Amino acid sequence: MAKEFLFHGRSESELRDMSLKDFASLLPSRERRSILRGFSPDAQKFLKNLIAGEKDLKTHSRELVVLPSMIGKTVGVHNGKEFFPISITGEMVGRRLGEFALTRKMVKHSSPGVGATKSSSSLSVR
Repeated sequence: MAKEFLFHGRSESELRDMSLKDFASLLPSRERRSILRGFSPDAQKFLKNLIAGEKDLKTHSRELVVLPSMIGKTVGVHNGKEFFPISITGEMVGRRLGEFALTRKMVKHSSPGVGATKSSSSLSVR
């Protein structure tokens, strides 16, 4: 049996029925302040289109807080190079979109390049 998702003791359906101000009271101070301050015009347009049910929505708003109305949707979040598709689940509520689209890749070192050392000039360039 799968465990039911609870956010501060409230189910997903209870969160969806809450007003934005009541939901904000459950969040940590930084997220609460950003919601109560109001959304930017770009974020308002994005949320309106997301709730309307548009497909393939993409955003540069990495600082946007994940709201209960976003659960079950897939959005593309820009990571500086490309749009990274993210499926929003209940556990993501109250976090920021940018936390799920990493901006840095892990560095993987291989053999040295030509000219890096005296012996590298004898290595195959292929």
